Formats: sequence, C-alpha cells, structure tokens
Amino acid sequence: LDEAALGFTLTAFAMVGLHNQAEVDLRAFENAVIGWPIVREAYMLSGENDYILKCLAPDMTTFQDFVLDELTAAPNVASVKTFLTIRRAKRAPGVPISERD
Repeated sequence: LDEAALGFTLTAFAMVGLHNQAEVDLRAFENAVIGWPIVREAYMLSGENDYILKCLAPDMTTFQDFVLDELTAAPNVASVKTFLTIRRAKRAPGVPISERD
C-alpha cells in the first residue's frame, strides 16, 4: 500500500505527554485516539513521553489542524512534540521471521 499514491503525502509522528497516567485517564486518551482517522498507529511508551502517534495526512494544513484543534485540545494532554518525516528508509510489515536451515 502506497499512502502517497492515495494522496496521503505527509507522514508525521507526535510524542504526547499526559497530565495524569491513571488507568482511567490512559483509557480515555486511547478512546480519543481510536476516533481520530489521521492517527494510523499509537503506542504507549515508557520514559519521558506517554504515547507516540503515527499520523498520515494529505498535506501540512490538515496535519496542523489536527494537532491544534484535536490533539492538543484533548483532555489530559500536557505536551505534544511533532516530527515530520523526510522519507521512509524501511518498511517491513509483519513479523521478522528468519529462514532457518
């Protein structure tokens, strides 16, 4: 699947920090994430940030609107850092099955 061929030329990642990490707050954020079509993958992290979101958008304006109007405005969101990709260096869907003799 080539996202760019379908008109989604911008891939970005958002690192999200939450005010509270109680289970009820984590679930509420995850439920919001599920409702955002621009977010294609989301992972809870250990360390400095609470979540990383992989986002696909047709253009910068659409991504900016999402970040400003939905992501940073979501309840419990304390911080958002975004990273725009320049190009994909590797894509290997599935699991890493190695050949064995």
